[in-house]
Amino acid sequence: MTIGIPKETKSHEYRVAAPPVAVQALVHAGHTVRVETGAGAGSGFDDAAYRAAGAEIVASAAEAWAAPMVLKVKEPTPAEYGFLRDDLVLFTYLHLAADRPLTEALLAAGTTAVAYETVQFDRGGLPLLTPMSEVAGRMATQVGAHYLSRFLGGRGVLLGGVPGVAAGQVVILGGGAVGTNAAKMAIGLGAHVTLLDVDHERLQYLDDIFGGSIQTLMSHPGTIAEAVAQADLVIGAVLIVGARAPHLVTRAMLGSMRPGSVIVDVAVDQGGCVETIRPTTHDAPTYIVDGIVHYGVANMPGAVPNTSTLALSNLTLPYALELAVDPLNAMRNDRVLARGLNTYRGRVTHRGVGEAFGLPWVAPEEALSA
Repeated sequence: MTIGIPKETKSHEYRVAAPPVAVQALVHAGHTVRVETGAGAGSGFDDAAYRAAGAEIVASAAEAWAAPMVLKVKEPTPAEYGFLRDDLVLFTYLHLAADRPLTEALLAAGTTAVAYETVQFDRGGLPLLTPMSEVAGRMATQVGAHYLSRFLGGRGVLLGGVPGVAAGQVVILGGGAVGTNAAKMAIGLGAHVTLLDVDHERLQYLDDIFGGSIQTLMSHPGTIAEAVAQADLVIGAVLIVGARAPHLVTRAMLGSMRPGSVIVDVAVDQGGCVETIRPTTHDAPTYIVDGIVHYGVANMPGAVPNTSTLALSNLTLPYALELAVDPLNAMRNDRVLARGLNTYRGRVTHRGVGEAFGLPWVAPEEALSA
């Protein structure tokens, strides 16, 4: 199989789909890897390192995209829609339930699109989303603490407080990988942390591992409203696999918050769990609604690309190796990987995507057996 790795085109996206060590593994397995020149530079990997790993360096995105299988980090941008076609296997983050234009482009092209974020274990774990959730969760607390600075529009609160002055209040919506890692960082800073989730067993687990250093609450509109009203920093960490995130924080709730409080919604790439959130970029990461600072960067881990690229590739490489041998048989024989299939031959193959847009959908197993 020839595998293409183009340079990412999303604003300030410095990650690359595979570092040289992963390319070496693909080449060792008998595959040809074409890397667009400069694709790894933002993550600290130069063309020479890729050549040493056995890659072919190509001069243009078109040459990388011409491969039968393309590995990326983020979803194709509109400028890349022209590269989509019916003999292409695309393996990347897609988040289609929040992106109808891309969904329609993939369907029109007939592309076989496999999304990192919906590859799912039988027990529910999301192996290819977890590493970036860990990065984004840790970053969410750091970013929130930064934007609480008064000169950036924040309340002027130091999350950890100082002796004689109360610590800041951090409210985390969701106790998955993002929420857990956000809590770790907030505890480390010395903040008071409240975490809400709908899964009581998850709350029990988090209460045990954090040893009572956080407050856990069952998530429903009343507890969310009360917690948000007391928060200096709200972190949205809600995930419904392959589907849009529900709006848990309404605009009306902003009126109960203190001016200069900060919201960081990590779920923004799935539509966000805050009604007033919208995607932003690293160029212009924040905006203010009703006196509340909103941070909605949809590719947060792209700001720490060396760490993020290595962490992501550690998990995606085994699946990329499976797909590269025979994509369709790989998914027929591995139902974990098959759950990642979002579009195939002009059909939606993920329930969450179909329901988000009112489109007909079929299960991956049914589509692949046709």
